[in-house]
Amino acid sequence: MPGSRHKILGHVFSGFCTKMNRCKQMNSGEDVMETPLKRCLNTFDITLLGVGHMVGAGIYVLTGTVARDMAGPGIILSFIMAGMTSMLAALCYAEFGTRVPKAGSAYVYTYVSVGEFWAFVIGWNIILEHMIGAASVARAWSGYVDSLLGGAVSNITISLVGEMHEQLFGKYPDFLAFAVCISYACVLGTGVKGSAWVNSILTVVNLGVMSLVIVLGFYYANFDNWTHEGSGFLPFGMGGVVAGAATCFYAFVGFDSIATSGEEARDPGYSIPVATILSMTVVCIGYILVGSALTLMVPYWAISPTAALPEAFSTVGLPWARYAVSLGALCGMTTTLLGSLFSLPRCMYSMAADGLIFSFLGRVNKTTQVPVVNLIVSGLSSAIIALLFDLQKLVEFMSIGTLLAYTIVSASVIILRYRPDITPLIREDSSLSEPTTPGSQSGMTEWRLGPGGRLRQGWSWLEPIVGRCMPGSAVSAATLIFTCFSAALCFHLHWSAEDNQTTWWTLLVSAFLIATMFGCLVVIEAHEQNTANLRFKVPLVPFVPALSILCNIELMAHLNILTWLRFMTWMALGLLVYFLYGIHHSKENDTSKSYSVLLPSSEAGKIHWGAIARRKHSSDTLPIVEQEELPE
Repeated sequence: MPGSRHKILGHVFSGFCTKMNRCKQMNSGEDVMETPLKRCLNTFDITLLGVGHMVGAGIYVLTGTVARDMAGPGIILSFIMAGMTSMLAALCYAEFGTRVPKAGSAYVYTYVSVGEFWAFVIGWNIILEHMIGAASVARAWSGYVDSLLGGAVSNITISLVGEMHEQLFGKYPDFLAFAVCISYACVLGTGVKGSAWVNSILTVVNLGVMSLVIVLGFYYANFDNWTHEGSGFLPFGMGGVVAGAATCFYAFVGFDSIATSGEEARDPGYSIPVATILSMTVVCIGYILVGSALTLMVPYWAISPTAALPEAFSTVGLPWARYAVSLGALCGMTTTLLGSLFSLPRCMYSMAADGLIFSFLGRVNKTTQVPVVNLIVSGLSSAIIALLFDLQKLVEFMSIGTLLAYTIVSASVIILRYRPDITPLIREDSSLSEPTTPGSQSGMTEWRLGPGGRLRQGWSWLEPIVGRCMPGSAVSAATLIFTCFSAALCFHLHWSAEDNQTTWWTLLVSAFLIATMFGCLVVIEAHEQNTANLRFKVPLVPFVPALSILCNIELMAHLNILTWLRFMTWMALGLLVYFLYGIHHSKENDTSKSYSVLLPSSEAGKIHWGAIARRKHSSDTLPIVEQEELPE
């Protein structure tokens, strides 16, 4: 009996693993463009949506905090580092936007390429990212208004309600931030085109204010602030720059709202990559110039952490500029809040439509073509978080989930670029007037693998290493190993730097990890790519996505241990939702279909059919369940 019990447990475990690794099947052609949402956004709308989401609290609140307490004038390098890391991830998002024009952003991309479990992990973290993003910006919006009114809002609230003394909570319950979240959720409920117009107007105003800040900042620049004796340009060293980059990364997370709009874009194959690259370029340059202007006007230690730019202009004798900056700040934080509240319900809608979270969250209002129930839940949840929690703790908590999403999307680009397309195999039968699909008589459908995922000519010497596996599977394994070893390398270097010890064994471990990562890239590069029907392609694959993976993990390694503990708590709640509900209600749970894949091989320049791989589920990808040789 023990043997039977082990077999049953093994069968159950195998079934769970199969379900967790199943990939979402995407139809081709016009079916991909079908959606209950309204396709009405053009490239201009989507670009300003991305710019507006990124240029908000980051530039008016975060810039002062990072410059004063983390990096000093080196905030410029922090923004460059965070911007380059984000640009690498943005290129990966842009390619996926042309492949999968659906709402859900990184969640959908991961579901299509890696599998259901990791897609749920990413989707669950995107929900957290946008929920906390909206709450933190609402809290910053309220704090900015409070500073303009001389602390009137906070003083009245504290006198009426009192203070909160818990470490994670804010000093006082922020009822203004709560009201702001609810108000902008109502604006988004009117429809996507109307809210896009509001976002565009506010973003243009904000860009105008940023231009004014840059011009005046450089006009009143004092370069002694960068060369001051005893501090200099990097008063906190390169460690401060990297830590600042991990925090500044928060300023760029809004670009994934562009990918989230894929199901409401008129021409997502063109608009998504163009809007992504344009918005990232504009925002990165803007942040660098504003950071330069701020630290040139005021010594870094004298920067106000809550109202950096208005106080800086008051210091140089331009009090009137304070009001212009305040207008830009409120516009910028409003568009950032709109961006988060725009993306959050669409991610939840996508997960609910796939059955991974509760189905009522997938309903779309027929009049406004907006997921209204989602929007109510999103707005209320964000408002409650904004009411209670501290801004700085929220920002730290958000970064880890975002970096994890970027890492997996970058890995997914490599995996999908080397995965062959699967197409139905039609054979001509001379005895029939119409072509037939082989296997139809037995209830099986035969499919053919397209190009991609096989060893290229001249790389046959790698065959003993990669074996005779399914096309694309060797690349998937190499990508997984590269990602794991990148994490090991980054955390190893981080801990070694903290201990201030560089011994022979730390160098040996680093060399081993780097050599293994290089070997993985060689294995990936040795395979054929599948670039069919791609209007935008990430350049230099697999090297650009691999660099993105490494940079994202490096920033994750610099987040503090409390951030990781809070992340683990959120993930534990998510795993309960997935294993108790999502895995059983997934739309990919249909086990009634069964089909086979014909594997082409080449010999002397001729193509013939060498093997047939049967797969028990329509959503299965790898590994092969059963394989047999066919006669040539």
